[in-house]
Amino acid sequence: MNILEWAFGKRMTPAERLRKNQRMLDKAIRELDQVRVKLEKQEKTLVGQIKQSAQKGQMGAAKIQAKDLVRTRRYVEKFYGMRSQLQKISLRLQTHRTNEQMMQAMKGATMALGSMNRSMNLPALQRIAMEFERENDIMEQRQEMMDDAIDDAMDVGIEEEGDEVVEQVLEEIGVDLNQAFGETPTGLQSDKVAEGRVAQAIGGPSGGAGDPGDDDLQARLDSLRK
Repeated sequence: MNILEWAFGKRMTPAERLRKNQRMLDKAIRELDQVRVKLEKQEKTLVGQIKQSAQKGQMGAAKIQAKDLVRTRRYVEKFYGMRSQLQKISLRLQTHRTNEQMMQAMKGATMALGSMNRSMNLPALQRIAMEFERENDIMEQRQEMMDDAIDDAMDVGIEEEGDEVVEQVLEEIGVDLNQAFGETPTGLQSDKVAEGRVAQAIGGPSGGAGDPGDDDLQARLDSLRK
């Protein structure tokens, strides 16, 4: 502590002065509210006393009390006005205090941004971005190679298995068709004639003339078995 601070007190910053004045205004507002509440209670008491004096016929005392009542009401109104003015000043100080805090925050942010900009190395960032892009391309190429290798390994034997499945399906279709041919159709004269027609359809055309409908079905069956 130097001599000036010892003699005149410590020098306060603008923020500290704002806080001190804010506390003083808040204290003054509280004191005004306390006095106003007392005056309002006194006003109610005077109203009761005026009524009592009027009932007793003491008009002189009632007039004096009425003057006190008017004076009290005027002071209550005056205290309301003073409180409003103090509240206005307090709000203005609070606004300036908030602006001061905002300025300090902006100052700190500006210093931080300036420090970051000075420490930022643009050539190094560009080099890192190029290296990242190159490594990313290499990784994508290797991933494609691995996917192709896995697909080739997984596709071994798929074509043969697919052919077997197709043949099995065709055989099942052929069996169903044979069973359909084996059934005895209605409207024929004898079982012997039906069996001869079925055998001719399955075995292919013989020396005799065959039924055109059976030949058509046999051709479809042969195309499915190929």
